[in-house]
Amino acid sequence: MLTKAPRGTNDILPSQSYKWQYIEKVFIDVCNNFGYKEVRTPVFEHTELFERGVGETTDVVQKEMYTFEDKGGRSITLKPEGTSPVVRSYIENKLYAELQPVKMCYITPCFRYERPQAGRLRAFHQFGAEVFGSEDASIDVEIMTLISTFFKTLGLKNIELHINSIGCPKCRERYNNILKEYLSSKIESLCDTCKSRYEKNPMRILDCKNEDCKEKTSDAPVMIDNLCEECYQHFEKVKEYLSIANIDYIVDSKIVRGLDYYTKTAFEFISNDIGAQGTVSGGGRYDGLVEELGGSHTPAVGFGMGVERLLLTLESNGIEIPKENQIDIFIVSIGEKADKEAFRLLSELRSNGISGDKDYLGRSIKAQFKYSNKINAKYTVVIGEDEIEKGIVTLKDMNNGEQEEIKINELIEKLSIKTRG
Repeated sequence: MLTKAPRGTNDILPSQSYKWQYIEKVFIDVCNNFGYKEVRTPVFEHTELFERGVGETTDVVQKEMYTFEDKGGRSITLKPEGTSPVVRSYIENKLYAELQPVKMCYITPCFRYERPQAGRLRAFHQFGAEVFGSEDASIDVEIMTLISTFFKTLGLKNIELHINSIGCPKCRERYNNILKEYLSSKIESLCDTCKSRYEKNPMRILDCKNEDCKEKTSDAPVMIDNLCEECYQHFEKVKEYLSIANIDYIVDSKIVRGLDYYTKTAFEFISNDIGAQGTVSGGGRYDGLVEELGGSHTPAVGFGMGVERLLLTLESNGIEIPKENQIDIFIVSIGEKADKEAFRLLSELRSNGISGDKDYLGRSIKAQFKYSNKINAKYTVVIGEDEIEKGIVTLKDMNNGEQEEIKINELIEKLSIKTRG
C-alpha cells in the first residue's frame, strides 16, 4: 500500500509534466489578455462554505466531499470546486471595494469522492475564472469567449457550446411548482436521492445520473419555457452577443449544472471525442452566491474546467503538445580532474542561463555520449586532462555533427550566441 497511490489519484511524472506546464501557461496568457489575474485559495475550507454555496442537495455535498474534523474540532473540507473559495476570498478581502468588475482566474487542485473513470479522478485539477460586479449579458459571453479562445489556441476544434437559462429565484419558484406537479405521479418510481430532492429542490432531479430516472423524466417541463421577463431578455442578449462574437451555440434546455448557486445563464463546452463524459468545461451566472455567503448582493459569472479531461480531449483530437526544450550542453568528462573541471564549468554555464548536465555515474566515454543523445542535448563537449592543459575543448553540434575547437574560457560566450541568438 505504501508504494501505490490511493485509488482515483495519479502522479504527473517528469515525462508528462511539460504538457501541464504548456497548457497552464497558455491558460494564464489567455486570461491575462482578457484582463483576468490569478488568485490562489487554500486547498481546504470550512465545510459550511460548500454546504451553503454548492448546495446541500447536490451530489457534491451529499456524496462526494472529503470532509474531516481538524484538531480544533472544526469541520474542514478539501475543496471540491473552485468558485466558492474565490467568492469567500472576494468577500473576506473586501475586493468589492476595488474597481469593478473584479476579474480573477485560477489553477487549483480539487477533490471529490467519485467512481474513477477516464478524465474523472478523485484528486484532480481545475482551470477557472470568475468575474464579479456586472450583471450585463456581455460579460457572460466574455467568459465563453475566453474559453473558446483558449481552446482555439490549443488547436481544439470539435467542441460544441451548449447554453441554457435556469432562471432566477422568482421564476424558479413558479417553475418548481410546475415541476413538482409533473413529478408527483412519478416520484415513487425514482431513486432515493431524487425522492429526497422532491421537496427541497426538485430541479436537482433533472440532474440525476441514474439512467432510469433520466428516462422517466425525459419529457419534464423545462425552465427555459418558464422564464420571467427579466431572465428571458437576459438570455436573448446572451444569444445576441454570442452571434456578435461569431461563436456557434446550441440551446440545450436539459443543462441544469450540478451546483445550486447557478442563476440565469448556464453553459457547457462539450466534446464528442472522450466518450460519455463529454463536458470539457462548464459554468454560468451566480448572482446570489456572494450574498448567500455573507456579502452584499453582487452579480457574478464564471466557469470551471477539468485539466485532466482537457488533456484527454487534446489526446483524442491528436493534438501534440510541444515538448520541453532540449538541454543546451552535456559535458563528457574523462578522469577525476576533468570531472571536477566539468562541475566547475557547469556551475558557470548555469549561472549564465545556459542549461547543462554531466555524468554522475562514472560512465564510460561511449556511454556518456549515448546518454547525451538520449536527453537530446544540443551540444556536447569532451573534457580530459589534455583539454584542461591546452585550455581548449571541441564543441559538437548534436543535430548535424559539426565540430569546432573553442577555448574553455570562451565557451559561455559561444554557447550564449548559439543558444540565445
